[in-house]
Amino acid sequence: MIRLKRAYEPALKDDGVRILVDRVWPRGISKEKLRLDEWMKDVAPSTALRKWFGHDPKRWSEFKKKYRAELRKQPEALKKLRALTKKRVTLVYGAKDELHNQAVALKEFLS
Repeated sequence: MIRLKRAYEPALKDDGVRILVDRVWPRGISKEKLRLDEWMKDVAPSTALRKWFGHDPKRWSEFKKKYRAELRKQPEALKKLRALTKKRVTLVYGAKDELHNQAVALKEFLS
């Protein structure tokens, strides 16, 4: 079971394994408060893709295609992530847009 949660929402016991899927640390939040089990930068979009997308909903479909292509180039990271998703997992992200972000696209990719 894969859940999604913004980094700025409180960590809960039922989140299971909490994995940050951002390449950069979310602004203004401490490591203690975020309470992560993993920070998987290798499954985050590249800096170039992240900047190109800019959370523009008009680019969402194209972003997902490009992001999937990047993910396929990270077989070891994906293998590790898939193993973790056999338990309850929460993908943690920093984006304000809860519908158009890499965690949404990653969950879709893994399903």
